[in-house]
Amino acid sequence: MKRVVFNQKGGVGKSSIAVNLAAVAAQQGRRTLVIDLDTQGNASHYLLGHDYLQKEEEGRHSLFDFFESTLSFRLHAPTLDSCVWPTGYDNLFVVPAHPELPSLQSKLEAKHKIYKLRDALNDLSGFDEIFIDTPPALNFFSLSALVAAEGCLVPFDCDQFARQALYTLLDNLQETRADHNPQLALEGIVVNQFVPRASLPKKLVAELKGEGLPVLETTLPSSVMMRESHQSAVPLVHLAPRHKLTQAFVGLWQDLQQG
Repeated sequence: MKRVVFNQKGGVGKSSIAVNLAAVAAQQGRRTLVIDLDTQGNASHYLLGHDYLQKEEEGRHSLFDFFESTLSFRLHAPTLDSCVWPTGYDNLFVVPAHPELPSLQSKLEAKHKIYKLRDALNDLSGFDEIFIDTPPALNFFSLSALVAAEGCLVPFDCDQFARQALYTLLDNLQETRADHNPQLALEGIVVNQFVPRASLPKKLVAELKGEGLPVLETTLPSSVMMRESHQSAVPLVHLAPRHKLTQAFVGLWQDLQQG
């Protein structure tokens, strides 16, 4: 299954959700790949450590090399398969981002390379689950992910601004389905940073469900443990397997399997 984690609003937990769901899937025996299309590289830092870019000196490729290779034909160009890095966890791999990715965007758009990621993923074998992390904007890279994916997970952080942004996002998903990828399904809205004792989050979630939107039943609670996970660059299922937030991710993964 190829899933994209997408929201045009920043700070809603895209990278955290992509990485931690992937880590749960991998721990449960699924050979899992994370593709980090966000030029900030948060998912890459999370899975490879904060100095991961130094490892490029060892001859490893990143998404920059893959996309750059699509702009001109050359022998022995980096394939997506050559950009897959192992992590320190069984069954879990990542194709890392690179800070120079934005320098390629206008060239990729001008040469209509929007289907290259989709085609490369279709040729990639050996993975049961693929999670694609995206930048907080509808640009070439996030659109490439939406074109390539089968399912879309949308993080939602329970405020009125996020709600208005959600409607715009849903319109963009519908347009992407119509123009580029009719197989793309909105798999679910992931309620993040949920505070069950606060009235506004409960009200917003109830209203979204009342509108018939596919809000996933398992919510992700607000917790300082997420920051500790980021700081240590260790996914929650390995850092604190019994913590309530970790168990919420396990429950969310189970929701997706049942769906």
